[in-house]
Amino acid sequence: MNGWLSVLWVFEKIFKEFLKVMNDVELQKLVEDISSEFFEWSFKHKAIFNPRLRTTGGRYLLRSHDIEINPKQFDHFGLDALIGIIKHELCHYHLHLQNRGYRHQDKDFKDLLAKVGGSKYCGTIPGMRRTSQTLHVYRCTECGTVFNRKRTIDTKRYVCGKCKGKIRKVKTFKNS
Repeated sequence: MNGWLSVLWVFEKIFKEFLKVMNDVELQKLVEDISSEFFEWSFKHKAIFNPRLRTTGGRYLLRSHDIEINPKQFDHFGLDALIGIIKHELCHYHLHLQNRGYRHQDKDFKDLLAKVGGSKYCGTIPGMRRTSQTLHVYRCTECGTVFNRKRTIDTKRYVCGKCKGKIRKVKTFKNS
């Protein structure tokens, strides 16, 4: 790059970081740049922001090979966190296309993630986790075993796993 263009490019990146603004076109360019710089392979698919993502920083789609990124991660944690998430998703992308171990538990994935310095986890966005949760408490009428469940159980259909006795609902708690 020309000296002035390089300075302008860096200034633009800093300014956008300050404003916390990025669109899908800029994300696509960033993903392509990170892929060629850190992985030395090109990224030939689509990278977009998906505002419906809630509990994850991003995801790699196996069928289309596209990458979706949670824009709230960029809004709350900035460019460094976004780059870590992109590196993580690119590890899935490149390993999957090479028919190597692309899942989190695979050695190939762990090695490549460490090599490029990608994020293992993303930050928790304040207010995105469910704060209220219902807890259903059931008890066996025969042996007295207590079962705590997040979802309701059809007591006509299910029985106690220990003694096969009938179970009945005791209480429902609403945590807030």
